[in-house]
Amino acid sequence: MDVGHTLFASDSMFALLTFLPIVFYLIAIVFAIYFVIKVIKFMNEKTKLDRERNEKLTEVIKTLNQDKKD
Repeated sequence: MDVGHTLFASDSMFALLTFLPIVFYLIAIVFAIYFVIKVIKFMNEKTKLDRERNEKLTEVIKTLNQDKKD
């Protein structure tokens, strides 16, 4: 008598464990891409704010130099 193939809980667990490293790898890649994008956005914003601060400092230095000459 041919019973056929049955799917036991251990078979599905084995299948799950087979794909688990791939899932972790994909999650790690997505997190890395997200992190890189956030860092790039932060650095662009920081560069813009630093440039604005440097311009303001330049104006303050010019003002102070003019006051000393007068």
